[in-house]
Amino acid sequence: MTDLGADGADGGPVRHIPVMLDEVLGSLCPVPGEVHVDGTFGAGGYTRAILETGASVVAIDRDPDAIAGGRDLAETYSGRLQLVQGRFSQLDEIARQCGHASVDGVVLDIGVSSMQIDEGGRGFSFQKDGPLDMRMAQSGISAADVVNLAEQSVLTRVLGIYGEEKRASQIARAIVKRREAKPFADTLDLANLVESTVGRKHSDRIHPATRTFQALRVFVNQELEELGAALFAAERILKPGGRLTVVTFHSLEDRMVKRFLADRAGGIGGSRHLPEVATHAPVFVQKKRGAILASEAEAQINPRSRSAKLRTGERTAEAAWTPDFSIFGLPDLDLVRAVRTGR
Repeated sequence: MTDLGADGADGGPVRHIPVMLDEVLGSLCPVPGEVHVDGTFGAGGYTRAILETGASVVAIDRDPDAIAGGRDLAETYSGRLQLVQGRFSQLDEIARQCGHASVDGVVLDIGVSSMQIDEGGRGFSFQKDGPLDMRMAQSGISAADVVNLAEQSVLTRVLGIYGEEKRASQIARAIVKRREAKPFADTLDLANLVESTVGRKHSDRIHPATRTFQALRVFVNQELEELGAALFAAERILKPGGRLTVVTFHSLEDRMVKRFLADRAGGIGGSRHLPEVATHAPVFVQKKRGAILASEAEAQINPRSRSAKLRTGERTAEAAWTPDFSIFGLPDLDLVRAVRTGR
């Protein structure tokens, strides 16, 4: 996941560059005749590269602007690119609707796209002032709804869990106090409130509001739930030998992918104090253990890649397991979800 205040070395916005493109292609290994799903189309960087190998792509994005921006690419590769507005959590259903009972590869780039950050009107970043929105699908509750309506305890949990903000309670308390006088409407208003609440040192590498904005975006777009569902969907749609490749930008998402691949590797379980217990036969194998990081050369060119981690797994012929969200170790957020229902 990108930081919501991500910028280049000069402090300006970074133009869209596909992160770890060579590594993504190296793990997907697309060839002519294959079908791959790009669950996070964005500006189409991965999709274009896959198409250039001769493979076909089902490209998904929940942002209607991203789909509209990909029309020219679809015309260029007519017959081999199917663009679909939707959630990547439903990528197996979408692939089937596009006529593919199974696919050879799935790639996911988790987080907000550079174009969304750069467009002030979308409210993802405080680099440019804009409405406090952050909705990828441009529908549903907005970040302003959460900030202005959620109880203080809910805000504290949102900031602490989704943003891993150590000063969550302090920031939530300041938000609630300020909104009594004037509701929050734009990004700079909230960013300035957070900065005045927790302070900022000259040595701080990131703006003090970065984690707050990250937390709101992840919550508004249900990103953790979407990622978990997408991993299970990939498990269901990938054919034997199919490759899953996921690029993450934050520890929350990387931890989920790591746990999923470890769990789906199956094998033998049990502790060192108890007899070994046979578990499910593996549905994924990891030919490359651990995360792959961007090269230093890429990090110099594309600052966004500095925090990127790529994990990959290859599908076996075993049947997909029953989805089990408990493997991700996510907290119980029933209280937090109350803001979406108004209760």
